[in-house]
Amino acid sequence: MSRREFLSKTGAAAVATGAAVVCAPAIAQSDVVRWRCASSFPKSVDTLFGTAELVARRVGQITGGKFQISLHAAGEIVPPLQVLDAVEKGTIECNHTAPYYFIGKDPAWAFGTCIPFGFNSRQHNAWWVHGDGEKIYNEFTRQFGVVNLLCGNTGSQMAGWFKKEIKSVADLKGLKFRTGGMGGQVLTRLGVVTQQLPAGEIYSALEKGTIDAAEFTVPYDDEKLGLNKIAKYYYYPGWNEGGAALGFQVNAKAWDALPEAYRAALQAATAEANTWMQAKYDALNPIALKRLVQGGALLRAYPKTVMDACFTANRELIAETNAKSPAFKKIYDQMLAFHRDQVAWFRVAEAQFDGFMSRQKL
Repeated sequence: MSRREFLSKTGAAAVATGAAVVCAPAIAQSDVVRWRCASSFPKSVDTLFGTAELVARRVGQITGGKFQISLHAAGEIVPPLQVLDAVEKGTIECNHTAPYYFIGKDPAWAFGTCIPFGFNSRQHNAWWVHGDGEKIYNEFTRQFGVVNLLCGNTGSQMAGWFKKEIKSVADLKGLKFRTGGMGGQVLTRLGVVTQQLPAGEIYSALEKGTIDAAEFTVPYDDEKLGLNKIAKYYYYPGWNEGGAALGFQVNAKAWDALPEAYRAALQAATAEANTWMQAKYDALNPIALKRLVQGGALLRAYPKTVMDACFTANRELIAETNAKSPAFKKIYDQMLAFHRDQVAWFRVAEAQFDGFMSRQKL
């Protein structure tokens, strides 16, 4: 047999074998699987909501329409901050949310999104995929009957919109501030009155004076919510959310009952959506920020004294949380060494390159 004949025959066999592997499970699974997914986000924040739309669409395409996920915006079938409860109970099969919304259940939920002064988005992805982050986090979530798939990241967020300037830690005292996750607990230690509101309620609370300041995500979303119309001082950096990940949470029984090919389809779709979200924000945030500044937003950096106070308060919070929550301590201890190495590496290469480029005129 000639080399050409050998390659032709073996190549054809490989293609046929691959097709059989891919197609056989779908053919065997004749019944359509229908799931309902509740988002924590309104349709108006089209990147957050659009990430779950992408997942539902791609799952349908990959399975030839045999695995269908109907997506529902915040409040349509489940209140935005109750989507985890609904998945736990099996009321719905899945949701798309920021897991740190649920630190009231256990602070360890924060690791599905971020902790203050934690990973940036690339570091979080590295920990999740190659640092056993997915494994250790899902050991925790399965105690609640939930499987968490990584599904999006906003990247580093802004610190928020304020009606007055923040020149010192004293300016934070008594401030009524909308924020989420453990960052709010850090600010509480500095005298801030924090509350967690869903996206759809932030503008009205800011307008009515129920809150004095608010942070949501990034310029592209903040502009859509119209926060710049109420508060003009726009602060950075978002030390509380250096890389905020989103989770596609699935009822564990529903997940385990899925045919293997359908689980693979959902894993592939959420991985694609994870990349898509970050890329879209990176593309649109610069343009949105320019529009906001041109429209009158006053861009400000947090004073170093404020950053230092937040960092110190966070270290105290982490120590106390480790003492109170075994689950939090287990995950934190596991990720800490990984985080140290990541920071050291980024200090050498990424930060030096980014810092240099930020000073250049292109």
